[in-house]
Amino acid sequence: MHAALLQFAPIRGDKESNFRKIKKLCGSTQLDLLVLPELATTGYLFGSKEELALLAEAFPGGQTSEFLTELAGTIGGHVVCGVAEKEGEILYNSAVLFSLQGHLGTYRKVHLFDKEKELFEPGNVGFPVFDLGEAKIGMMVCFDWIFPESARSLALAGAEIICHPANLVLSYCPRAALTRAIENHVFYLLSDRIGAEQSRGEELRFIGQSRILGTKGEILASLGEEEALITAEIDPSLAGDKYVTSCNHLFHDRRPDCYRLG
Repeated sequence: MHAALLQFAPIRGDKESNFRKIKKLCGSTQLDLLVLPELATTGYLFGSKEELALLAEAFPGGQTSEFLTELAGTIGGHVVCGVAEKEGEILYNSAVLFSLQGHLGTYRKVHLFDKEKELFEPGNVGFPVFDLGEAKIGMMVCFDWIFPESARSLALAGAEIICHPANLVLSYCPRAALTRAIENHVFYLLSDRIGAEQSRGEELRFIGQSRILGTKGEILASLGEEEALITAEIDPSLAGDKYVTSCNHLFHDRRPDCYRLG
């Protein structure tokens, strides 16, 4: 598979500008899978639910669904994008999966970070896995990374690729992606954003450091703090090999009877 992620600086509150930037940076590149950052079309730092609700959308339906369907058609593959989702009056920090046929699935962020708890409801769909035919993928969003159960749940459910839209602000976060790839033997696409946002006296700066990782944690492609599209050729079938040695299998050697996770 020809996999890619896009790192850029979204403009808060300006979906049309963000659509144009994404389209420009992707160009006519043909891809099997593209991952965009968390809240890639709306920006991140909102001062109130009312402000955010004006930009959130139902999925499928709405201008973002239309844009992502068009983008999937342009690249000739699938797109994963972090979005602000609205279901009735409830707001979720979500990741959505699109093909040229339209919306295929939604993941709602389970672990909310900091003041996100004042804006969004925690996700209520668990960690679903989607079969694209050529690969099985799962989605996480940003702060989900700090809980190893997130990636492990996806891997146990058959995910060969973890797509991870993010808006990281803590410098050590990207390093954890290597561990998540290694401990689950999955491909890992961490798509972070860059830039800064200000709202009501608060400022956040986003660190970038996006990367595509192999099943042993090898860095197949990576970025610093620049706006760019990066790609890598991956073979999802390699994620089916869970052996660390000929005698050690990542999943068969688990001992749930010894773990205290309650």
